[in-house]
Amino acid sequence: MTRGALAAGPLLLAGMLGGRTPAGTIAAIAATLAGINDRPGSRRACVERLGTPALAGALGLLVGTYAGQGLAAVPLTVALTALGLVAGGVSAVGPVASAAGTQFLVAAALGAGMPAAESGLQRALAFLAGAGWLILLRLTLPTPGSLTGDFRFDGERTAVADVYDAIAALLDAVGGAYATDRRAALTAALDHAQDALAGPRLRRYASSAAERRLHARYAAALPLAEAATALYWAGETVAARAAEGPRRLAAAVRDDTAAGPLPAPHLRGSRLPSYVESPPTTRHLPHPRLHPRTRTASSAPTAPTAPALRALDDALLRAAEAFDRAEGVHQRPLARRRGLPRAARAVFGTGGREYGLRVALCFGGSAAIAQALHHAHWYGPHQHWYWMPATAVFLVKPDLGPLASRVLCRAAGTVLGALLFAGLAALLPGPAGLIALVALCGAVVPVATRHFAALTAVVTVLVLALLMAGGEPQASLSRIGETLLACALVLIVGHLPMPGQRGGTVRARLALARETAHAYLLHVLGESGDRAERWVLRREAYRTLAEARTAIALAAAELPALARHTEGTEAVADVLERLVDTTTACAVHLDDTGRITPRHLAQLNRSIGELELTGVRVPTSAAA
Repeated sequence: MTRGALAAGPLLLAGMLGGRTPAGTIAAIAATLAGINDRPGSRRACVERLGTPALAGALGLLVGTYAGQGLAAVPLTVALTALGLVAGGVSAVGPVASAAGTQFLVAAALGAGMPAAESGLQRALAFLAGAGWLILLRLTLPTPGSLTGDFRFDGERTAVADVYDAIAALLDAVGGAYATDRRAALTAALDHAQDALAGPRLRRYASSAAERRLHARYAAALPLAEAATALYWAGETVAARAAEGPRRLAAAVRDDTAAGPLPAPHLRGSRLPSYVESPPTTRHLPHPRLHPRTRTASSAPTAPTAPALRALDDALLRAAEAFDRAEGVHQRPLARRRGLPRAARAVFGTGGREYGLRVALCFGGSAAIAQALHHAHWYGPHQHWYWMPATAVFLVKPDLGPLASRVLCRAAGTVLGALLFAGLAALLPGPAGLIALVALCGAVVPVATRHFAALTAVVTVLVLALLMAGGEPQASLSRIGETLLACALVLIVGHLPMPGQRGGTVRARLALARETAHAYLLHVLGESGDRAERWVLRREAYRTLAEARTAIALAAAELPALARHTEGTEAVADVLERLVDTTTACAVHLDDTGRITPRHLAQLNRSIGELELTGVRVPTSAAA
């Protein structure tokens, strides 16, 4: 909220004081769009999350300005439709690409529909300056509660600590009704931590001791998460003290301190490790030097969970050793495997093609309607037609919820925001009041992001205040009309039949999840000794599954006319999830005994058979 208050309002004020009100308005709009994408997390990750859409927005403003100045209505509409097709396909790559595609089209609509004296290059530079100002605030302002000590990595520390807490929560829930939800929460925590640590960097390795410690502590959480997942797969409850160690490690990460003594996991039916005192009412792993115990056949428990418990024991031991190192080690973070081939396949695949066509129809169609109304002088004193295509871009974006829901929320939010601004504009004292209103709305945006209707209302007030401060007349009623037309258009286009199979986004996500699960399974069954490679493959398998589940949940919440196209996909995701969980259990068991049990083989064959029944083919090498 502090960043929001210091972003758009001060930029608008600086532009007005410097006699460059249009440039100040564009910079404030850029800061507002960046603020919508601003989320809690690490400072390093925010550079990509905010910077990439800002670059795309500046490019869109540049292209839109020159297209609007040099093309007539019909060629301009064709050009904007083509831009929508490209940006829609690129949006299928991932969340950052989706935000970049949205900002590109919104800025292109602004540039084409809001002619001004400035050149396209000047506008693009002003846009970059506004977004860069918010990124600078994000990088330099400390997070509340972290004013003491080194606050540069507070987002990373929180993300890594959440991983250890999620491991502890899963261990508590193993064998219970909430175990599946806790396993999903662990995946989400690992995804967030991975993103927080793997942001863009100038150097190949972490340059400071604090950052190296965080990377080492995240890496130490991966075998703990693997062992906890294997215990979840076995389905037998474990002793309550098993979760105490990860919780203490979570506290050590948050406070940036040493771990201290850790309670040893209780292995039922086994002899205590050599570093645990007996008899044990308060058993602890001594620090700073720990020595792994020697396993023998007589000390191995016979319970099905024994290999996973031993893996948990060993992982906690290694984590304690990693936490003892004050400096950490020079290592690259375990980043995602995202290359140009995968991005190209997402753009040109079924999901990218389907979404690109819908965006093109919505963006181009709304631009055509808006220009027709503009040339028919429907707008009255208001001369700019960018509002409708910019509105359509946000409405067609599936990240914001089911189609019918987001259309209703957008309509309600715009009506409320426009009416509220009409009342405030009549009361506020000139430019100073508008600047104060912009600053207030900027501060409220982070809270309003919790609901699309609330966010729409706040952004509507903010943008109308910006435009009025920039010299445009008050246009609340026309904005309501344009929004309702855009809502109707997006509803129609959203239900139009498209070439090929519907539900392309969901099916593309499922196909990627199947491929990553297959790669992970082959690596484990190949008994490779490269654990770092295994953890990268496991992370990618679980992450792509989570992304597929998110897409399935959004599709299932659509109206029946759309939801029916993705029926049965949730069952495929369930089977894939069981396959990946079983693969993780196999990996842990192979580490411990060098072989897998008939139970593991039976579950693998059952999952592969269920996938083939649903039409998802698994290569025979995996079944073997």
